[in-house]
Amino acid sequence: MLMTSPIHAVSMLRQKFGGAVQENVPLAPYTSARIGGPADVMVTIKSADEFANVMQLIWEHDLPHYVLGGGSNVLVSDKGVRGIVVLNKTKEVRFETGDSPTVWCEAGVVFSNLANRCASKGLAGLEWAATVPGTVGGAVYGNAGAFGGDMSGNLIHAEVLTKNGREKFSVEQMRYGYRTSVMKRGEIKAIVLSALLRLKNSTKEEVSVKIEQFSERRKATQPPGASMGSMFKNPVGEHAGRLIEAAGLKGTRIGTAEISTLHGNFFVNHGETRASDVRELIDLTRTTVEQKFGVELELEVELVGEW
Repeated sequence: MLMTSPIHAVSMLRQKFGGAVQENVPLAPYTSARIGGPADVMVTIKSADEFANVMQLIWEHDLPHYVLGGGSNVLVSDKGVRGIVVLNKTKEVRFETGDSPTVWCEAGVVFSNLANRCASKGLAGLEWAATVPGTVGGAVYGNAGAFGGDMSGNLIHAEVLTKNGREKFSVEQMRYGYRTSVMKRGEIKAIVLSALLRLKNSTKEEVSVKIEQFSERRKATQPPGASMGSMFKNPVGEHAGRLIEAAGLKGTRIGTAEISTLHGNFFVNHGETRASDVRELIDLTRTTVEQKFGVELELEVELVGEW
């Protein structure tokens, strides 16, 4: 439980953040998979300053916590999350036009919406993100990518909060790898507050056509419905989905959780799915693929909460 007593932690948060603080909140509605138990406490924040203030208080009192953005790429346990969930609903966006256009955005901005806003202004560079679920903060943290683009190709710098205060991290300081960063690897303790992204001048028509092409490709290859996104990282020189299909696992179900018949690297919630069923499917998939092909699949999805 909380290092500071739970009652004291809640009253301390309520004093500073009022009605933004709720107790015993089911997390399933806040995740793309629609799966997960309750958070002891949830604080909903709506600005980068509020975000920084909440996190400083949490760190100061050593309170267990988890930051939730768009809720993609996470599997929240049935038992839920002990401590505090900070729900990031920050959404400010500022465009700079000219010869070298940029967009500055807070971490809670929905990434696909941002890509479409860029298109409406004839600004290119984020077309790959138009079908990526989740928020800008999650994309910066995990080096999200699709269709040959990724965050490392767009990020100029991120404003992050560390225990020393606010700092600007350049793309080099993020030390990006495939779907990972210095933060995701746990090499530094920091929270993404905002990001400055590089864009290019184009036309609305060109950018929109490219987004439409990517959207059609995604619809043709990835299942609709509630899922976490790609379950496993692609092994070097291989595709996790191909290995899962070759292992004969597509369509396998445990409870109402299913390995998609369309794409083996997507696990779909067919209604009231328990996280424990998805976890069983994960374990079954990893064991089977390793036995058949000698490849150890690494999770891209983060397991969150009490397991």
